[in-house]
Amino acid sequence: MTDQLGDSYDVVVVGGGAAGLNGALMLARSRRSVVVVDAGEPRNAPADGVHGLLGREGTPPAELLARGRDEVRSYGGHVVPGRVDAVAFADDGFAVTLADGRAVRARRLLVATGLVDELPAVPGLRERWGREVLHCPYCHGYEVRDRAVGVLAGGPMSVHQALLFRQLTDDVTYFANGAEPAADETERLAARGIRIVAGQVAAVEVADDRLTGVRLADGTVVARDALVVAPRMVARVGFLRAIGLHPVEHPSGAGEHLAADPTGRTDVHGVWVAGNSADLAAQVGAAAAAGAMAGAQINADLVAEETRLAVDAYRDPVTAGSGAREGAAVPGERPHGR
Repeated sequence: MTDQLGDSYDVVVVGGGAAGLNGALMLARSRRSVVVVDAGEPRNAPADGVHGLLGREGTPPAELLARGRDEVRSYGGHVVPGRVDAVAFADDGFAVTLADGRAVRARRLLVATGLVDELPAVPGLRERWGREVLHCPYCHGYEVRDRAVGVLAGGPMSVHQALLFRQLTDDVTYFANGAEPAADETERLAARGIRIVAGQVAAVEVADDRLTGVRLADGTVVARDALVVAPRMVARVGFLRAIGLHPVEHPSGAGEHLAADPTGRTDVHGVWVAGNSADLAAQVGAAAAAGAMAGAQINADLVAEETRLAVDAYRDPVTAGSGAREGAAVPGERPHGR
């Protein structure tokens, strides 16, 4: 089912993953007009199943999202395929323009576009991403338990990843990739029985449509069943530039995110963010919870605005009738008292 994009909504949700759909669900259940604009590029698309999600353990990602879209629609929300190209301020909130030229107005905006994984420049790595090339022990580690696992150095979390995967298998090899670990890191790896390979990694080996090993620059092949990498994660929020929102470096050093308070509120009034765009490490359950929080906060913010306008009308019906939206928060500014 494909919904038609209306002219305006209380809330436009950009991104139809767990965060965006759960935010839309909360808003639709609050009887808000809401549309989810989804580019159809979920980060976890290559994965066989979603893990660590209570009640839905192992559910294929596409199935989980399909259920979410149906639930949003069941409460009157719209879900529209498309890619948001730009957002600008408008008198009543925001003007949202899609890549195909369609446009829609929104009083509030929920950004849930997720992130892009920038993988190390190793031939063959991208093709196995989400299969035998992994990054998260909690998402897919159990599936490679007791197997031969390699960890490719390349980020601030690489040694930490190796130690976490050591919990799942006795056979972990750390590929230093030409950069020698610090003395304390070497000690920790050695203490846990993790072998360190110093040579530069040239490519991954694949046979019968499966990763079989890691090839070094000198031609040596180290047999492995899976390879763990630390991608640089960058929030997909370039379309927010015109309203002054830009990604910033995450405190972990793992990439760039859109900064927000614990409820998802950004520095631009009327814009919230949820999921991996804000929290690079969030799994599906955490992303969905953040979406629910943001949805509830957006509804409360709209209620506060509507109540303020209603009080103005109650006090002075004539003035309020001539300018019903006077006193509403100006897009891009914090309301008074915040």
